Amino acid sequence: MSSSHIFWPVLAQVFLTLVMFIVLGARKAKAVKSGKVNRQQAALDNRVWPDDVVKVSNNIANQFEIPVLFYVLCFVLYSINAAGSLAVFLAWLFVVSRYAHAYVHVTSNYIPVRLPLFMTGAFVLLAMLVVSVWNLAA
Repeated sequence: MSSSHIFWPVLAQVFLTLVMFIVLGARKAKAVKSGKVNRQQAALDNRVWPDDVVKVSNNIANQFEIPVLFYVLCFVLYSINAAGSLAVFLAWLFVVSRYAHAYVHVTSNYIPVRLPLFMTGAFVLLAMLVVSVWNLAA
């Protein structure tokens, strides 16, 4: 397997973030069109948006938290020539957990389901860190 395969899950994670921006735009447009929110107020205060908009907005903020560590680890693994099958598998596992987390976050936002998905991603990142350190120390 080519070490560049580590970038497929990176691109999939970037795609998720972009999709969330599209969903946010669609939900905001729907809220404005339905008269649920005043544009002038919304420009100054995010609290005036309906819950379905806030969920997506919060999810987008999440995409710039733990996934940033994912991006860094993928580039580290690639740069130290450690982006083998295990690393790529872990990267895909992280991305799948983030897609599932995002889906729950922007729909039901049911914490007993969302938290284990988040924790799965966090533990996968820890495993990716171990792979990175192991290869650097070798």
